Amino acid sequence: MKVAVVGATGLVGTKMLQVLAERNFPVTELIPVASEKSVGKEITFKGKQYKVVSVEDAIKQKPDVAIFSAGGSTSLAQAPLFAAAGTTVIDNSSAWRMDPTKKLVVPEVNAGVLTADDKIIANPNCSTIQMVVALKPLHDKYKIKRVVVSTYQSVTGTGVKAVDQLFNERKGIDGPKVYPYQIDLNVLPHIDVFTENGYTKEEMKMVKETNKIMGDDSIKVTATTVRIPVMGGHSESVNVEFLHEYDLSEVRELLANAPGVVLVDDVANLKYPMPLDAHDKDEVFVGRLRRDESQEKTLNMWIVSDNLRKGAATNAVQIAEYLAEKHLIGAVAEIN
Repeated sequence: MKVAVVGATGLVGTKMLQVLAERNFPVTELIPVASEKSVGKEITFKGKQYKVVSVEDAIKQKPDVAIFSAGGSTSLAQAPLFAAAGTTVIDNSSAWRMDPTKKLVVPEVNAGVLTADDKIIANPNCSTIQMVVALKPLHDKYKIKRVVVSTYQSVTGTGVKAVDQLFNERKGIDGPKVYPYQIDLNVLPHIDVFTENGYTKEEMKMVKETNKIMGDDSIKVTATTVRIPVMGGHSESVNVEFLHEYDLSEVRELLANAPGVVLVDDVANLKYPMPLDAHDKDEVFVGRLRRDESQEKTLNMWIVSDNLRKGAATNAVQIAEYLAEKHLIGAVAEIN
């Protein structure tokens, strides 16, 4: 299969290439794409060198699938050009997520909504992805009424400049800043821009995207998103109120058997999910399961996942894998 990776030289684009290689996605021809200043540079994929090309050159090569990780404005401008050429686009930006004509997909939750006609598919926000993977089996069994989530998000979610800021501050180097305040030895209750209702865009993404992915607008969601000075991945404290009563041992069993979930819940031996353990892994790790003693039918849980992998690259590649497995891209696309 011809695969284009748009934004191939960025933090997430580099991770996309790594995940494609690790999961042995059937790439017969790789087309790395980046901005004009990166055209002509070389990237390595599975031991081979590939030259970065422009968007125009990539479209001419008619890739079967194009995985985008190049920012919202780039996606809005360029994804339709690929789609018009018959390429299926999987977009990692926020550009298409809430477009009612586009599918917003987490394969473990709602891959079944995809068809061969979906030429632009949206990859959700990293913090939403890991939460809905854990919530899906519980919603199917007990029906979720309300979710209260507080996030503890890695600097890698902002990009390489944020990582540089953290380590510069740690070394006492006065360098460029992407956050309005120091991030080392600090916590910022502020991810993305503030909106009129006092919430940030990141918080509102979690609300709206959860409803769309789960296919249920009756689920009430409220979020507080926080940036912390860690790498590894994002963590979330999630309080879930159900319509129906639940059994804690059954919840453990449901999560232990859920696709994409690893249950780490043994507090007697101090076993619980942490970003260090989730780093460079594809799964969503869940633990600290306990009944909310202040309210009936309510569960507390702790969810951790690598935001660059499951929260971005891996989820996009899993969408491509599903499309290939169901013959929605590749040979069938060529026949059409």
